Amino acid sequence: MKKCILLIFVILACSCSSIPTLPGAERIEIVNELPDKSRCVFLGEVVGSQGNWATGAWTSNEDLIIGARNELRNKALALGGDIVHLQSSDSAGAWGSSGTINTTIVGKVYKYLK
Repeated sequence: MKKCILLIFVILACSCSSIPTLPGAERIEIVNELPDKSRCVFLGEVVGSQGNWATGAWTSNEDLIIGARNELRNKALALGGDIVHLQSSDSAGAWGSSGTINTTIVGKVYKYLK
């Protein structure tokens, strides 16, 4: 029984930190202004999200936002992008929750032309 409780504690503790960036993803810029389309090409749309009903209440609002942004950067890296134009950002709570349990960010990925 003690091992089961310890395992649950370890899982919850690990799930409460923000999603890490993949090597190279930290260089991807997230912007509010639409990039100059004459200098870049559109690659696709990506969604970054962190938090759920089980772990969101145990994760700080800051880590939810950073984790969602990091997942957005990771997906933009997979597409070969350099910049993400932020489209929307939403944070949600749950019934009975005293704070945010999920943050989701949507963006459009572009690659600069050389």
